[in-house]
Amino acid sequence: MNWLLSRAYRRMVARLDAGLADLGLTGTQSGALFSFDTDEGLLIGELGEKLGLGQSATSGLVQRLVAAGFVERSEDASDGRAARLKLTRLGLARRAAAAKRAQASNAALTKGFNEAELDVIVRWLTHVSELED
Repeated sequence: MNWLLSRAYRRMVARLDAGLADLGLTGTQSGALFSFDTDEGLLIGELGEKLGLGQSATSGLVQRLVAAGFVERSEDASDGRAARLKLTRLGLARRAAAAKRAQASNAALTKGFNEAELDVIVRWLTHVSELED
């Protein structure tokens, strides 16, 4: 089961990256854009937590998002030591485009599965993603 899950993960990453390349996004970057659910933005640590990334990986991801013009970084109003991230207009546009592609990709991935089967898959993937180390 571990090998199959690993193989599926690698295939999904390749599929996501290929499907978003013309938008200048990777699958991880699109996931980051989807993490912004309010106009207030996110602290860098909050973004890392939502994505399940460590501090170093989050820092690198944020640098790439800022360099691409998808997010802007500013001092947090309540804690000057913390950086707050907000989506730019370009980031908002790319998130919307990536969302449309995600819907099409999900439709292709779930084709041929009934709702009961998909419920089990979602339940199992949620279980795996929430396992403690």
